[in-house]
Amino acid sequence: MISANQQKFITGLHLKKFRQKYRNFLVEGEKMVKELLLQQRVSIIQIFGTERWALENAPLLTPFYEKFNSVTEDDLKKVGTLVTPNQVLAIAQIPEAGSWPSLDSVQLALYLDGLQDPGNMGTILRIADWFGIGQVFCAPDTVDAFSPKVVQSGMGACLRVQVWEDIELAQLRQFYPNKAILGAVMDGNNVFELPPQQGILVIGNEGKGIRPEHEALLTTRITIPRGSHTGAESLNAGVATGIIVAQLFSKAPF
Repeated sequence: MISANQQKFITGLHLKKFRQKYRNFLVEGEKMVKELLLQQRVSIIQIFGTERWALENAPLLTPFYEKFNSVTEDDLKKVGTLVTPNQVLAIAQIPEAGSWPSLDSVQLALYLDGLQDPGNMGTILRIADWFGIGQVFCAPDTVDAFSPKVVQSGMGACLRVQVWEDIELAQLRQFYPNKAILGAVMDGNNVFELPPQQGILVIGNEGKGIRPEHEALLTTRITIPRGSHTGAESLNAGVATGIIVAQLFSKAPF
């Protein structure tokens, strides 16, 4: 059973201000919690699961049994964010970003400039995870990387990809003076015709794109050419990121 205080705390983690205050976030669902238990980067605070789930996952749960709380599906429904029936929920510690990494041997990092859609954010973290991009920097107004919707749509990518939040692009330019700043814009160079590139790839806001002061810092402007018979104004930010990253990797396997 989940106590009133536990319920209050867990539902509080649905909101960014409480995630930031306690540096905790929610991981929900059998697949996601299994990934959490199998990794070692993110600390686990508590686990709330049904007896059935605990029995079926006993070997995996054993090292964390002192953190396990037996609950019902109805309990999980009261505190979770999933619409479908759920068997387990975990509270995890948001990893400290620490000092900025050396990018000397890193071919590509991402900078998200004001993305607002959790689905896009999760998709981009999955793309980073798939291609082995270990560093994602986020502007101060970018959606919270550890919100429940981002965690779910990212399918565990936040457990493997390092995210730095509240970062200005000018800071990166100053800290990594020798790294190219690539930007996805409407009037850039055809990504399919570019020579091999490496650096920090900037993905802009879904509606406004890259803000003007950040465009001024770009060293390479990149675009995905539009078909000749189309009425589409733009591509989804997640889709665009996938196309550009895949093309950059095809030219210079990292």
